[in-house]
Amino acid sequence: MYTGLLHLHSFLRWIILILLLVNIFKHFSAGNRPFTAGDKKAGLFLMIAAHTTFLVGLYLWFAGARGYQLIANNGMSVVMKDSTMRFFAIEHITAMLIAIVLITIGRGVSKKNLPDATKHKRSAILFLIALIIILASIPWPFRAALGSNWI
Repeated sequence: MYTGLLHLHSFLRWIILILLLVNIFKHFSAGNRPFTAGDKKAGLFLMIAAHTTFLVGLYLWFAGARGYQLIANNGMSVVMKDSTMRFFAIEHITAMLIAIVLITIGRGVSKKNLPDATKHKRSAILFLIALIIILASIPWPFRAALGSNWI
């Protein structure tokens, strides 16, 4: 079950990245176009994918060897001194939580009583910041070659 959830977690990452790019493009290119139901649905799908991925990730963090168990077995001081352990036990989950909060706030902008151009601009900026955080916090295969402190 753990392996299947890990694959689901990795697959959903690509869905989130695609939806983020679609939303960012839609909102930056909107100009004064009205904030449509399609804009709201795209943001909703992004938020659902992000929250689902986070819930799967939480389970993986608690059940797997790279999260809570890493801290429980080694102690926080050992984990914080090793950059790889720190990344998986602390940095990844914290950065993803921040990104998901930004995605949720970006989605919530559509419900505000604001001019449509302002809605598009705020959503685009929040989604762009979330994208940057996510890209910096994904355990890419080349990350080890660059060293963990490349961010």
